[in-house]
Amino acid sequence: QVQLVESGGGPVQAGGSLRLSCAASGRIFGSYAMGWFRQGTGKEREFVAAISWSGGSTRYADSVKGRFTISRGNAKNTVYLQMNSLKPEDTAVYYCTATRSTYNGLAQTYEYWGQGTQVTVSS
Repeated sequence: QVQLVESGGGPVQAGGSLRLSCAASGRIFGSYAMGWFRQGTGKEREFVAAISWSGGSTRYADSVKGRFTISRGNAKNTVYLQMNSLKPEDTAVYYCTATRSTYNGLAQTYEYWGQGTQVTVSS
């Protein structure tokens, strides 16, 4: 079983920045891609960003391109989401995910999910 624990969420003013972190632990075998999804109140869960095992390939939702950056730690079991130029519409619970499959923007691809961390952007 793989556990994912997110941290770094909180309140921030529009235009500000936050850095989310996610640490994976447990019975981890082989390589896995990691990603971030988010879910605002009353909205469906949506893809934000994903990164390959090596860290050499990334993918972003159009709504965050140019503002968010996903990266992996040297130990590969951590993933970060640097969020700049935050907007009120970025307010959501952000979930860290992992998959042994090839990453994409579909939630059903990801086998493992964290509990989520709240990001609240005020105008």
